[in-house]
This record gives sequence, C-alpha cells and structure tokens, in this order.
Amino acid sequence: MKYTPQYILPPTPYFDWLKRDRITHTPQWCSVDLRDGNQSLINPMTLEQKLAFFALLVELGFKQIEVGFPAASQTERDFLRRLIDDNLIPDDVTVQVLTQARDHIIAQTFEAIQGIKRVVVHVYNSTSIVQREQVFNKSKEEIIALAVNGAVRLNEHAALMPDTEFIFEYSPESFTGTEPEYALEICNAVLDVWQPSAARPAIINLPATVENAMPHVFGQQIAYMNHNLKYREHVILSLHPHNDRGTGVAAAEMGLLAGADRIEGTLFGNGERTGNVDIITLAMNLYTHGVDSGLNFSDMPRIVNFYESVTGFTVAERQPYAGELVFAAFSGSHQDAIAKGMAHHKDDEPWVVPYLPIDPRDVNREYDTAVIRINSQSGKGGVGYILERNYGYKLPPELRMDVGYLVKDLSDKHRREVSPQEINDAFADTYVNVTTPFELLDIAWDKSGDDTLAAVQLLVRGTEKTLNGRGNGSLDALRDALTCVSFTFADYFQHALEGDSTSRAAAYVKILADDNTPHWGVGVHHDITTASCLALISAVNQIAAE
Repeated sequence: MKYTPQYILPPTPYFDWLKRDRITHTPQWCSVDLRDGNQSLINPMTLEQKLAFFALLVELGFKQIEVGFPAASQTERDFLRRLIDDNLIPDDVTVQVLTQARDHIIAQTFEAIQGIKRVVVHVYNSTSIVQREQVFNKSKEEIIALAVNGAVRLNEHAALMPDTEFIFEYSPESFTGTEPEYALEICNAVLDVWQPSAARPAIINLPATVENAMPHVFGQQIAYMNHNLKYREHVILSLHPHNDRGTGVAAAEMGLLAGADRIEGTLFGNGERTGNVDIITLAMNLYTHGVDSGLNFSDMPRIVNFYESVTGFTVAERQPYAGELVFAAFSGSHQDAIAKGMAHHKDDEPWVVPYLPIDPRDVNREYDTAVIRINSQSGKGGVGYILERNYGYKLPPELRMDVGYLVKDLSDKHRREVSPQEINDAFADTYVNVTTPFELLDIAWDKSGDDTLAAVQLLVRGTEKTLNGRGNGSLDALRDALTCVSFTFADYFQHALEGDSTSRAAAYVKILADDNTPHWGVGVHHDITTASCLALISAVNQIAAE
C-alpha cells in the first residue's frame, strides 16, 4: 500500500483519562496567530496590522501571545521591538518568541528581547523518524545533543538579563511522528538542564506538527508523557495541534482529558496546510459544558470582520459558533422545534433549546437574523416564527400551514432564500385587508333588540353597492349581508399586534366554500370590530377570486 500509519503508540498505555466525560478545567491559552497564523498568509501582515491584531488578542483575554520569530526577518524583529519600546504589553500578558535550537539564532532572539519584563522563550528542534533520517541525517543521540545545547544556551543568555522574568518552553517538533519513549527521553534531558521549580516552571509543548493519527491515539501519547515527564508538578504540559486530518479540535480535547494544561492555537484555525487548532471552537466547546474559558467571544461578528480584513481569508458560513449561518435552520421541522423551544425557554433557566447548543445572543447574534432562515426547504413553523417575531402576527396553526406553502412557492420561484420583509409582503398581499374584488368602504350599525343590523357599503370592481344584513353580532350581520358569495363561517381568532393602548388589532377569519374548501382572511385595524370585518371581507375575496 502507498500509505501506512506514521504514528507510534506509547509502550505503556494509560486509560484513566478515558473515564472522564468532559473537560472541567480551563487550559492556559497561547495565541500563535501572529506567528503560525501569519506565516500561512499569502500576504503576511504589515507591522500596523500585527499591532492591531495583538490589541484584539489582548482584548479577547489572551494572557500568552506568541509574537513571532524575531531572528527570521526584520519585520518580525521590528514588531517585537515596537511592543517593548512603546510599552504595549499589558502587565498581565506574556509574549512568547520562537527560536530554533541553534546558537546564532538563539543569540539573535535574546538580542531582540532586551528590556522586556517577562517572556516565554520557545526553543525547538525536530525529533521525528522521518525528519531525523531524511532531513537532518542525524542519530537520536545527536538530536538530543542539539536540544540540550539549546537548553543550555537559554540558561546562559537569561543569566545575562536578571531584570527579565523568563519561562522556557521546549518543543520536540513533529512529536506525533516521534517514538513516544524517545520524545520522553529528549524532553526529560532538556528539563534536567532547566531544573524547573514552583518559582520558575517550564513548558513542554507537544506539537502535532503533522496530524497523522486519530484523536484518541494523540490522547494516548499525551497521557504517556503526562505520567512519565520528570519534574511534572513544575512542568506546564502544552499542546500545539495541527489540523491535517480535520480533527484538530477533537485531538486537543483528547489531549486535555489526558492531562495537558495548555493549548497553542489560532483564531478560526488559521495556519499552514489545513491549519492549527481553532481556539474559538475549542473554547466555545468548553463554554457549552459550563466551563469558563477565560476568553471573550461575545461579539463574534466583529471578530470575524477583523480577522477577514487582516488575513484576506473568509470564515466559512457554517464555521462552528462564528459562521454567518451557523445558527440558521432552513429545515421546516428544525425551525418548528427551535421556535417552540425558544418560546418554552425562561431567561433564568439553563439553556436547553432544540438544535441550538448555545444562545446566539451570547456571541452577539440575533434570533430573527441568525436562527430562522427561510427558503424552499422551510416549513410553517419557521414562517410563523418570522411573522410573529418581526411583525407581531400569531397565526392560527391551519393558517400557518397555508402561509408556509405560500412562502415555499415564493422561494422556489426565485430559487433563493426569502427575507422577512418578502415573507411579510407575500402574507399581506394574499391575506391582509384584501380589497379585490370587494373593498369595504363603510358599515353603519344599528341595534334592534338582540340583533345587530348592518348597512354595508362596498366597492365592487369600481361600482359602489350597499348591502344590508342582520345577525346576532357585528360579524354575523356582515356575513348575512354578503349574500353575493356562498360560504359558511368556520372559525375566528384575534389579538393585539402591539403592546400599548393605541395598538392595532389583528383578526383571523376562516370560512368554508360550498365544497368545504377552507379560506382565510386577516384584518388589521386599530378598532377590533373593523379588523374582524376586514378579515371576513378578505376571506370572502379568496372565494370570489377563484
């Protein structure tokens, strides 16, 4: 076969973490948008864009931000110096810089961070079988020596900067393609150099540089490291998952269950190839399980707009939590369930609504624009919800079904989604205060004992006519006057459209033609009696039009 698995299972399996049903702790978050994210862009960010992105990350709540590879380019170095020289790093934020485990690059990195208050210096070298054999042509011992030498150089340079607080981080790059026992050996050798303590912990970062295994395999690799790393109580176990298999988030969650303390990732998963782990999705997943991520994604549309403007990339419409359509339901059964669930939900109760894992308002999305979207796949529930939420109509169930088919046909005709305004216009044109062929001009009422008399003035195809009727109420008297059309009165509903004393009323009338075909009319007026009469005339016009 052309392809075979490139991962290696640890020699000792651990299963304790598999008994946990959810993550209950908040990991440390480190954004690598300004380094991993930036190097994936067709057009890398300018200095001003990187400054704006850094400010956004601080605003979102990131306390650790990898700002780049200062020895790699002048732009990277200038950005770091701007942050330091202009005092743009908040006291509660630690920046992180990346360096290869090579003497001259380490020296350039420490030169670039002169004067910084606190910094994570992240040193790495590749350890996988394929990298050792095909790229470096070095033995295991030579690779360990390279890592240890890098760790020693970090100690030496840091000793010359006593006013700076250092945290050292080591990554065995391409960890997932490395023999786990060898990865453990090289990490422990680095830790022996650094001698981490409670006062000065160290970070061991385990990158899925190329995601090559199922998420549970990654979890097993992390569990093995978690159980066997030296100085474990003083080591921050960090993950840097990539997304080559499309399971970066799942792998990160497995790694956190298996004992990891920290996550390196990017907004929306931006990164080389298929990207890094998406911190927004990962953090929001925690949020849905009741764990405070410590990150603020309460204005998701603004974050999306900024990200797209800086990177030139587009956030997919169905991107978890952030996409424009992520809360949108077009399916009729889904819409009906969502509408009923939101009507059932009370603000002081836990959020449990069908098909909506979170309240869209938590990420600054509105129900009327984000949740119920109408096209030819939609049903009566969604259409009824739009008319009620946007325009106040509370359609009787049978009328809601009729209007649902009306709107479905409209969407089919145009072959696209229809807007709330288009829905309302179609509903009004078909059912509300319909004036063709009969237009109600006026009604004079007179009480005669228990009966109500009605003198009805109509405009019928341009000609005024007066009809008289008698009944046990206003609507019955109007029905009696309309002898020109044969029908039977079947049902009636009414409600206020607005909530104050000057509000309009909506009335719904159902009548049956001679063949028992139902027809609905809707009347809207500030006077409920007039609204009821307009509804009956509208329904009669349905029969007359046929």
